[in-house]
Amino acid sequence: MSSDTANEETRLTESVGRRYNALTAAVLRSSSGLEAFVLSALALIVAFALFGVFVAVQGHDPISVYSVLWLGAFGTSFSIENTLTLAAPIILTSLCTLIPARVGMLVIGGEGALALGGLGAVFAGMWLIGLPWWLGVAVCCIAGAVFGAGWIMAAGALKHWRGVNETIATLLMNYIAAAILLHLVTGPIRDFSVPIKAQSLPVPELYRMGDIPGWSVHWGLVIGVAVVCALHILLRHTVTGFSMSVLGGNRRAAQMAGLDIGWLMLLACGLGGAAAGLAGAIEVVAVHGAASDSLLVGFGYTGILVAFLARQNPLAVLLVALVIGGIAAAGGLLQRRFDMPDATTDLLQGIIFLCVLASNALAGRLFWRGS
Repeated sequence: MSSDTANEETRLTESVGRRYNALTAAVLRSSSGLEAFVLSALALIVAFALFGVFVAVQGHDPISVYSVLWLGAFGTSFSIENTLTLAAPIILTSLCTLIPARVGMLVIGGEGALALGGLGAVFAGMWLIGLPWWLGVAVCCIAGAVFGAGWIMAAGALKHWRGVNETIATLLMNYIAAAILLHLVTGPIRDFSVPIKAQSLPVPELYRMGDIPGWSVHWGLVIGVAVVCALHILLRHTVTGFSMSVLGGNRRAAQMAGLDIGWLMLLACGLGGAAAGLAGAIEVVAVHGAASDSLLVGFGYTGILVAFLARQNPLAVLLVALVIGGIAAAGGLLQRRFDMPDATTDLLQGIIFLCVLASNALAGRLFWRGS
């Protein structure tokens, strides 16, 4: 056999090998995404079935309850607008858990970052003088994002340099952030012209965020969708996103590859915290006009559920947040129609969360993963 023939066979073998590896990788990615979807869908189905049992025990018809739940979430234009309004902050707070999860961290500090983000928007608004509308709104939102990023990055720094568990740290930091918020709005920055409720000095009317034309939904929803799309590109189509995935998959492999683990952890925490802080800023400039305990309604904790259901897929956050936002929006209607407590929807969310955690036991077992 001539050397030219041998070389040609070698090149052909290598080409076939590369194509086989590429095909195998594509199949694995496809099966992984399909498995994540199936597990989340299965968790939702089981959760709604269990909730139906609970409703039946309470003496209500589950089908009627589900019909009203759908009506309150998506049945009318008013319901859809209410659902979208609730989904907007949930989209952003979910990223506070989702992005750090890419580097193997379980951060649950979205509620605290949102509170600090709201304060950041207020502080920025108090000092804005003579800026155009669009620039003033942008400065308030950026300030909120910076406050949120710094808050969660502090937990990342404690994790990397001091070995402090980030889950416990961010949980405790939620309470600290709430205490800081309540202290400031009841004292140093309180607006005493509003005697009924303790709230901060307001953001100037000029720098309030309006609604999307034709909808009673503020522009925060569009901002949230844009942020999710940008982060999807970062996490799925850049070297930095790939480095985060390597770190989240195997810390030892990341060390051997020479990745800057500390930087990646801080970056993930900063991006997640910035998203939750942005949610708080938008709540101030688009909904409340000032910071108060109205910011502490559980958007950060709901975001944890959304992040788990989305299974680290930024784009899936949009659909999941819509579903969870719809459930929350229907709480009042359930209360009026069936005399059920408004917290009934919180129970449903809790059941969903437990089912999601239980479904993790099936991860990696539903589809072929390769040899």
